[in-house]
Amino acid sequence: MSEKDIGTVVVTGASGGVGRAAARAFGARGLAVALLARGEAGLAAAAADVEAAGGTALPVAVDMADQDAVERAADAIESALPPIDVWVNNAFSSVFAPFAEVEPEEFRRATDVTYLGYVNGTRTALRRMRPRDRGTIVQVGSALAYRGIPLQSAYCGAKHAIVGFTESLRCELMHDRSDVRVTMVQMPALNTPQFSWLRSRLPRHAQPVPPIYQPEVAARAVVHAALHPRRREYWVGGSTVGTVLGNRVAPGLLDRYLARTGYDSQQTGSRADGGRGNLWAPADRRDDHGAHGEFDRRAHRHSVELWASLHRSGMVAGLTAAGAVGAVVAATRSRRPLGQS
Repeated sequence: MSEKDIGTVVVTGASGGVGRAAARAFGARGLAVALLARGEAGLAAAAADVEAAGGTALPVAVDMADQDAVERAADAIESALPPIDVWVNNAFSSVFAPFAEVEPEEFRRATDVTYLGYVNGTRTALRRMRPRDRGTIVQVGSALAYRGIPLQSAYCGAKHAIVGFTESLRCELMHDRSDVRVTMVQMPALNTPQFSWLRSRLPRHAQPVPPIYQPEVAARAVVHAALHPRRREYWVGGSTVGTVLGNRVAPGLLDRYLARTGYDSQQTGSRADGGRGNLWAPADRRDDHGAHGEFDRRAHRHSVELWASLHRSGMVAGLTAAGAVGAVVAATRSRRPLGQS
């Protein structure tokens, strides 16, 4: 799909973090961007970002856990803007705590937003895309979709569920010979506001597990995935690659490693502030938190692994050409015809 073929892009969780950065990146391409989130201040600021970048913005306040509300939001979007051609699922909430300290209603709410919010968004997008037989759904995932870590059981469970749900959906679309595409982007640790606004019962302030990347790195991957949705999945950051592949090879070893290191690596040296988090109400209702969190000084602005992933076909061609040149050089030096041992 090329940019000129895109009517409207919908980004959920657009008021902060990855969603905010992705909305701004789509706006910089001159696209119409509908921004879905709960926080009014964050939404207004995100809309201003999109407009300043050169796009058209439509902020819509909605709780992604409410299917009917998501449907009404989509109707409002298509009444005001061109048809929805790209839908980016990104909204989430969770709790930082050992599983035994997460209340049942908290776990349910985190699942409703982080997993069922993606299901609701996908259903709403499909109801509009399938009759037109075009469109792309981008599921913003995580390395934790393949490898659970301590203190994030609700989040890890939801991200694992999104993978299974998306794989089922992809097969059904292929069976129906649909031109609607669905792809996933698995993210590394990111410098987003979540570590300040998620509910936490940790004794010290929560932090992303290093290495940490800026949300703009994730946004570039999301935009690329939306424009190149035939790839079933993109991995962002070397830590994502290492985590996913390492878990395939030695999951038991990772169990023991994370049991030993996973608590300290997710906390800073500062005491927790005891905030209530954004499970039930948005943290950016009155104050805009932007795309970045508190870890700018430690966050990477670029990812070599992302560049390699986005340019995979060119790299393969380059390696093939390099191999051919190497074979010619070797054959010349040995004075033997190519193909002769």
